[in-house]
Amino acid sequence: MGRATTAPRAPRELTGRAVLLMLLAFFGVVIVVNVIMARYAVTTFAGVETESSYKAGLAFAGEHQAAERQAARHWNVSVQLQSPGGQAREVVVRVLDAAGKPLSELLPDGELSHPTDSRRDVALDLQPLGDGRYRARAVAGPGQWDLVIDFAQGGERMFRSKNRVQLP
Repeated sequence: MGRATTAPRAPRELTGRAVLLMLLAFFGVVIVVNVIMARYAVTTFAGVETESSYKAGLAFAGEHQAAERQAARHWNVSVQLQSPGGQAREVVVRVLDAAGKPLSELLPDGELSHPTDSRRDVALDLQPLGDGRYRARAVAGPGQWDLVIDFAQGGERMFRSKNRVQLP
């Protein structure tokens, strides 16, 4: 049985038109990918962490002094973070002074702040339960969050806590 042979093809000539089409196709792909990536970058960016680093630097000394005053009070603040089911969360905070007496006359403020997307931050409405305890219920998805708790008295912040927590 004989083999079929094919005649070798003559090489195609590379014309200016073919080179132009190849360049347009290459740069067209680059431009389309850049537009897609820029769109994702703009739509997923939640904003800056600090509006003005200069002002934040100036406020640092005040924050440091507030932290020293907070440490001098020797308060005992404990937090229980529970997940009763689904994405429901319950935060219970107990505040005791240096002598171990409950502090119930404080003005609480709290937030579950998402570390990478400020649009997902959840405000905590801490309600006093008596005996130095405060409770808030909120809905927050699983993952890492920053639990920020503030207590004020007479218009002055008396206590601040910011802790990274892992929600199931």
